[in-house]
Amino acid sequence: MSEASDREDASEKPPPPNWILQHPTYHLMEKLEVGDSEQVHAAFLVYMDLSEVRQWKEVSCVKSPELQVILLEGREKEGAPVQTILPLPVHRSVSHKSIRHVLDRGFPMLLCAVASDSTLVYQRMTDGLVTPDPPARSFSGCGTPAAPEETAAAAEWLELRRCLGSCC
Repeated sequence: MSEASDREDASEKPPPPNWILQHPTYHLMEKLEVGDSEQVHAAFLVYMDLSEVRQWKEVSCVKSPELQVILLEGREKEGAPVQTILPLPVHRSVSHKSIRHVLDRGFPMLLCAVASDSTLVYQRMTDGLVTPDPPARSFSGCGTPAAPEETAAAAEWLELRRCLGSCC
């Protein structure tokens, strides 16, 4: 009988509270009133990743009234420049206009896609195209770099050249 009463007691207990809904930063984000609970949730997950996992400094949230979203601002490390992060659920589309609006704030920008399983994918956005770095040194042929000090960018550059079928 004791086992039956233990099961009844366990089934009568309320589920544990959702810690996210009780977090002070989540409350702060709700007070920004962007009207999109899914984007607020995405912003909170990115906030936690940046501040707790990646140890970014001075991570804060701001409302973009024009876009009706929460943006995050923070520094990757002490003394680094401020960056703006636009967290969005992965199924949301993003327009050039909204990217332009965030870039026009004057800080480097990261777009963060947040999947339903809480996977985060960061993409650096720039004002225009960014030219890739050239190889670390010139090569006499299209072989694999011999020196271990060659950068990953140089190896990727060589692989691209091979794929295009051209030789130095």
